[in-house]
Amino acid sequence: MLSATQLLDALLERARAVSETQTVAVAAALGRVLAVPQISAITVPPLDNSAMDGYAVRMADLTAAGVKLPVSQRIQAGEVGVPLAPGSAARIFTGAPVPPGADAVLMQENCTADGESVVINQLPRAGENIRRAGEDIQVGAQILAAGTRIGAAEMGLAASVGLAELPVLRRLKVACFFTGDELVTPGQALQPGQIYNSNRYTLTGLVNGLGCELIDLGIVPDTLAATEAALARAAREADVVITSGGVSVGEADYVKAAVEKLGTVEMWKVAMKPGKPIVYGRVGQADFIGLPGNPVSAFATFCLFVRPFLLKRMGASQVLYRAFPLRSASSWLKAGDRREFLRARIEVDGRVAIYPNQGSGVLTSCAWGDGFIDLQIGQTLQPDDWVRFIPFSEVLG
Repeated sequence: MLSATQLLDALLERARAVSETQTVAVAAALGRVLAVPQISAITVPPLDNSAMDGYAVRMADLTAAGVKLPVSQRIQAGEVGVPLAPGSAARIFTGAPVPPGADAVLMQENCTADGESVVINQLPRAGENIRRAGEDIQVGAQILAAGTRIGAAEMGLAASVGLAELPVLRRLKVACFFTGDELVTPGQALQPGQIYNSNRYTLTGLVNGLGCELIDLGIVPDTLAATEAALARAAREADVVITSGGVSVGEADYVKAAVEKLGTVEMWKVAMKPGKPIVYGRVGQADFIGLPGNPVSAFATFCLFVRPFLLKRMGASQVLYRAFPLRSASSWLKAGDRREFLRARIEVDGRVAIYPNQGSGVLTSCAWGDGFIDLQIGQTLQPDDWVRFIPFSEVLG
């Protein structure tokens, strides 16, 4: 068996980024991967502007608190004032350009309006409440690098320099199917021996959360012929094929056998818990990843291995999750012979509590938790021991 680290490294070595590009509106770019660096053609902000509602003044006119100055002009956001006359103040609003000659803006709370004049109650510092031209972005600066996944902040940043469209890599096509004669689609009545197909919804949700183009082939009967047919179709239509179930060593586990017949299996099994039976191979031009059938195993292996692989295939530059040191709120006395990823959540005191039932079929633990404790082989825990914690926010979406 490969270690979890070896498996991740091997998957990333095999991940080939898509190369085809598209141009999309910034408003439609959420979740897409930028194909080309973006350079600003303007300075942001374009002019010195006020960070507050208040009064623009010359420091030279403020000899002491209590000085009274006539208000010579009023400048709203979107307007440009005239040079500030010596011995006067300009009424100014947030975002409005600071008039030439002014070198500070007083908050209106530190002033008292008196008819057509203003009383300065508190002396400012030079430059106070002035946002300088170009302090955010200079002309010619790179604002977004190739490989950036576009989020809300990146959309706003692109818009702030006037970009209406962005060149992005095409969406990665990911086909999913699920094996098991016991599986039933929610909404249908369960017969004896049947279970609802939760993995279909977990995994398609995970794929959609990454912004991939999902091809959902649904439930495939537990026969070698049906599995081969589904696999062949998926490999024709998608860049990556992901399945759940059928990759272990049972007589009715046909997925691995189908991959071996139609393509090649390059890796099988990882020394981790949950999630030992995971397969990587290729069928035609498509990558194949077969996940375990147990719900928690499928969830964990997708988060820890498939997500980084898909991100690299999408062309993203940042694909690895981060882990953080936190203290345990729980004990764990079972020294395992595989690396374990325990479902856990951060309590109000900042420590991490372990879900009491860590079974690979207990999907409740994933909904209850907000991350994994990464437990090394043979490691046990006592309350207040330091742990390596991987938040779900790092491995979802």
